[in-house]
Amino acid sequence: MGIKKVVLAYSGGLDTSIILKWLIEKYGCEVVAFSADLGQDEELDGIEAKALSTGAVKARIEDLREEFAGEFVFPAFRANAIYEGQYLLGTSIARPLIAKHQIRIADEEGADAVSHGATGKGNDQVRFELSYMALRPDIKVVAPWREWDMKSRSDLIAFAKKHGIPIPVTKAKPYSSDRNMLHISYEGGILEDPWLEPDPSMFVMTVNPEDAPDKPEIIEIDYERGNPVAVNGERMSAAALLRHLNKVGGKHGIGRVDLVENRLVGMKSRGVYETPGGTIMRVSHTAVESITMDREVMRLRDGLVPEYSRMIYNGFWYSPEMSYLQKMMDLAQETVQGTARLKLYKGSCQVIGRKSDRSLYQPSFATFEEDDVYRQDEADGFIRLLGLRLRIEALVKKGFKNQ
Repeated sequence: MGIKKVVLAYSGGLDTSIILKWLIEKYGCEVVAFSADLGQDEELDGIEAKALSTGAVKARIEDLREEFAGEFVFPAFRANAIYEGQYLLGTSIARPLIAKHQIRIADEEGADAVSHGATGKGNDQVRFELSYMALRPDIKVVAPWREWDMKSRSDLIAFAKKHGIPIPVTKAKPYSSDRNMLHISYEGGILEDPWLEPDPSMFVMTVNPEDAPDKPEIIEIDYERGNPVAVNGERMSAAALLRHLNKVGGKHGIGRVDLVENRLVGMKSRGVYETPGGTIMRVSHTAVESITMDREVMRLRDGLVPEYSRMIYNGFWYSPEMSYLQKMMDLAQETVQGTARLKLYKGSCQVIGRKSDRSLYQPSFATFEEDDVYRQDEADGFIRLLGLRLRIEALVKKGFKNQ
């Protein structure tokens, strides 16, 4: 493809460590290693030196934590995004942000190509490349997993040993992982048997629920226009709040998911996830919504959540339909302000209270005690009209005919 300089989305893991060296050998090009700091903490330690020692002409680490939390995670959670009922889209929502800054860096460095470490079987190749198309349609894209003759991660491990490249994956722990501020995911290797329970020592963000504290912890989360803004009365930035909830939730073993999901390319895949802070956010958000959102607005919004979530999962973050849906989702959040009180205990996150100055819950109407604002005898006519079509259908089935 006549590539002179490529910006590689570089995590320092097995795949991208191999790809960096392979790009240089295959294309004779310069490689700029770009690492997005999305809150993966110690995984970034030494990554610049590693990239340079492997052959990169430059290594750029960009702190994107606040942008990730405030402009990608929070909008998705305002929409209650969830894929196939369980997955909170921690990897999916990160890819368009990485791609955005990868394209920016390509412009700044004068690169004519970008590259990623996604396999030809997975979803990430689509997420990255659809984002590239939307942001810079003329950029060249190198997807090594679709080009080289290596067929497995065992082949990659052998390549790394041949070239003296240090890698975090061994044959004893062959699963791959992806971590950011919202979650950590695990897939492949020993997890490919969906009957096999994950090794408890694998988890990083959460303790085993059985080993969590024996005493529950009560927390309160304040919301404004659908966004969490404070925990126990302390206001925080988006990233700080998510990090805090990760710590609290992880201590109580909250947010583990073991899921067999449907990939975009057509196959089923087993993924294991830890999303402690995100799980708490979702539960608290729906609690505040329950007393502040109009019933029919909620019904319409809920009908759009699966499609919105599918768009994120399938890589359409920068599409016109996603922009349209996000505006609708955010409009529904205008009244979502208040406080949720939660009990965290051994893997469970239970709502035990909710309040709001904008609450639509009015005890004077809902009470089972005596009231003077609701006439119960009016329900008779309401039910008759509501069920009129059912009554007519039953009469027709019994042979009733109009006279």
